[in-house]
Amino acid sequence: MPQPLSSKESSLFRQVIRNYEDKQYKRGLKAAEQILKKNPKHGDTMAMKALIINQQGKTDEAFALGKEALTADMKSHICWHVYGLLYRHQKNFEEAIKAYKFALRLEPDSHQIQRDLAFLQIQMRDYQGYIQSRTAMLQARPQLRQNWTALAVAHHLAGDLDQAEKVLTTYEDSLKVPPSKTDYENSEAVMYKNSIIAETGDYQKALDHLESIAKHNLDRLAVLELRAAYLSKLGRKEEAVEAYRGLIDRNSEHPDYYTKLEAILGVDTGDYSSRKAVYDEYAEKNPRCDAARRLPLDFLAGDDFREAARSYLSLMLDKGVPSTFANLKHLYTDPFKRDTLGSLAHEYLESKRASSEGATTNGDALKGEPAALYYLAQHYNYHLSRDLAKAMEYVNKGIDLSSDNVEFHMTKARIWKHYGNTQKASETMDEARKLDLKDRYINTKAAKYQLRNNENETALKTMGLFTRNDSPGGPLNDLLDMQSVWYLTEDGEAWVRSGNIGLALKRFHAVYNIFEVWQEDQFDFHSFSLRKGQIRAYVDMIRWEDHIREHPFYTRAALGAIAVYLSLYDSTQVNGVDGSEANRDEAAERKKAAKKAKKEAQKAEREAAERAAKQDPNKAKGAAVEPVKKDDDPNGLKLAATTEPLAEATKFLAPILQFSPKYIEGQIAGFEVFIRREKYILALRCLNAALAIDPTNPMVHEQVIRFCLVLHSKIRSLPAKVSEVLKAKFTAVNPSADLSELNADFQTKHKDSPSHVISAIKSERLLGEDKKESEKALAGVLSLKAIDHEQAAEVFALLQQWRSSEADAFKAAAHEKWPEVTAFA
Repeated sequence: MPQPLSSKESSLFRQVIRNYEDKQYKRGLKAAEQILKKNPKHGDTMAMKALIINQQGKTDEAFALGKEALTADMKSHICWHVYGLLYRHQKNFEEAIKAYKFALRLEPDSHQIQRDLAFLQIQMRDYQGYIQSRTAMLQARPQLRQNWTALAVAHHLAGDLDQAEKVLTTYEDSLKVPPSKTDYENSEAVMYKNSIIAETGDYQKALDHLESIAKHNLDRLAVLELRAAYLSKLGRKEEAVEAYRGLIDRNSEHPDYYTKLEAILGVDTGDYSSRKAVYDEYAEKNPRCDAARRLPLDFLAGDDFREAARSYLSLMLDKGVPSTFANLKHLYTDPFKRDTLGSLAHEYLESKRASSEGATTNGDALKGEPAALYYLAQHYNYHLSRDLAKAMEYVNKGIDLSSDNVEFHMTKARIWKHYGNTQKASETMDEARKLDLKDRYINTKAAKYQLRNNENETALKTMGLFTRNDSPGGPLNDLLDMQSVWYLTEDGEAWVRSGNIGLALKRFHAVYNIFEVWQEDQFDFHSFSLRKGQIRAYVDMIRWEDHIREHPFYTRAALGAIAVYLSLYDSTQVNGVDGSEANRDEAAERKKAAKKAKKEAQKAEREAAERAAKQDPNKAKGAAVEPVKKDDDPNGLKLAATTEPLAEATKFLAPILQFSPKYIEGQIAGFEVFIRREKYILALRCLNAALAIDPTNPMVHEQVIRFCLVLHSKIRSLPAKVSEVLKAKFTAVNPSADLSELNADFQTKHKDSPSHVISAIKSERLLGEDKKESEKALAGVLSLKAIDHEQAAEVFALLQQWRSSEADAFKAAAHEKWPEVTAFA
């Protein structure tokens, strides 16, 4: 039992709790100390003190005091509750749940403990436990609608749709006074119930329910869309057509409405004239409607396409719509449509030149001739119709006509990027930025291009133009606060290219931590969404969070980090075997880059201090300043000095394999990690998954060869069961196959593909072929017709890695072939 306190100390204890809730930690700590002077073993006060000092960042001290509090009073629900809160703060949710359950046994009626337990259970996706907690909360306070809704959500997420619907119906039946017509919470709750009925597959019941609530529901658009969808699924064609026509009248730019209307009308997909008639009706009705004119271009062919495309393109170029090419580029997968659009743009340009000879052009407007030049520059810059010389010709003509137009300069920067000249691309994009200093988008683009050119410090200054000037840690700290994932990823990749492994890992870990924060942020919404009645959005968020690490932002940063950790591991292995000089050079380069980064960080700190000193002296001095958490490894030196690079790589890899199993780059990275960890069954699983996705992938071929070599050398030393599994599951290559012959066949089969030839030559070297011959063969890849400058840069990097005498000659030949490429300059 909790130890009794005098009335004065009881009042002080209540003050401690209030101070903690109000975040007045110093006052709370002072009040707790007063109680503990007279009652040094008062468990509840010790627990509250532990909670306060935990908020002040003294986690280890808080845990020690929390355990001491439990020792002093094992039967105090406050001590157990606080112990759970401490574990939750450390993200050890399993232990936190155990502590909460123990606290509930001691105080079953505590709403606060029950609520904290429920939030942890939904966070951990323990749906059965969540149902139990929500049932207990409902029984304790049945008058609150959110308790009923929360129990329905629990059943819904657990997959028991009938029970979820029953809970919501029971609450509705218990109401003696009907809810107000303007009650947002009720409007959302009944729409949520309707979505549950629809998920059961009983669309007639869902439609009947929707009709009964439609009149007074506040979400009119959702009602109309669901009604149209239900009528369509029930085969009530005429009513469904009317419903979708009503939606198009409401929003004529929504492409899905047209697609669904077509499907319900049953128009034959090959009957282009009938399909186009559907769109023409709305194009005539809404002269300013874009979708009704653009969407038919997706299915029209031949002369019909040419006429429709001419009409659409002329209209857009006359208006000067900058996004015209972006709206049409998806059609370029069809060669006929690609060539037709290009020729139509040329026709339009010639007609405008013929009709406006001697006329002055309005340099501020991207209409008419400038619009056609802009379209053609993008047309020839696009990868499916690329001719960079023509793209540069048209963009320069556009700049001559309209020298202060941002779009032309941005397009020119993109053309330089595709040439491979990152220096000129960066300079040109910065020129575009200077044409409109108030535009955040072009500012961001300029910083991105600077990072691609490895100008990390310049890019940070550029980004700093749109960050808070008073940010204590400078622009970078503000970008971290704003969770600017794209910047951190690009910055990390630039540091990798510059050889600064520490800062590269620092950025990749920052991205990893941002995704952790997004996962953690759910806690706020478990309470908020139910309190505000935003149930459908809440369920969508829960389902989205379950797959958050499928996002390309995560996979890109994670693969970058994995590549760095693999290179760190490989360098230690090489160093351990023969003390390689190359490895020492790499270490020296890393040390030099780290020293440079340290100087840059110190410079940024000085600039931040100067900005702070120049701040308005009239600002209130008493205003609370949020403490800045000091980073004890600002340059990532500790991350780069890890003794377990493969364990760190596995941390980044696991979510990719779990949430993106069809992503071949993830499976390739998985093989690389597991083969080095000598986890051969896991490596084989990744290899088999990659083979299932794309058996012709050049990297996968290379890994197959490597796995065969590992099996031949290691199979006898492995446990019998492991050997048995590997032999049974590795079916890509016959055990008796000649690997050299297999590799030669692969190279012959893909002799025109540079990436496949490169992998075959790398495999030759693995198989013990003559090194000089391999290097000559690799340098000879430059003669392949299909090779591009990026593949040539990969070959050059490989020749340098092999310390080949062919490297300099290859670089010179590549520079002659691609004189604009920065990598060969």
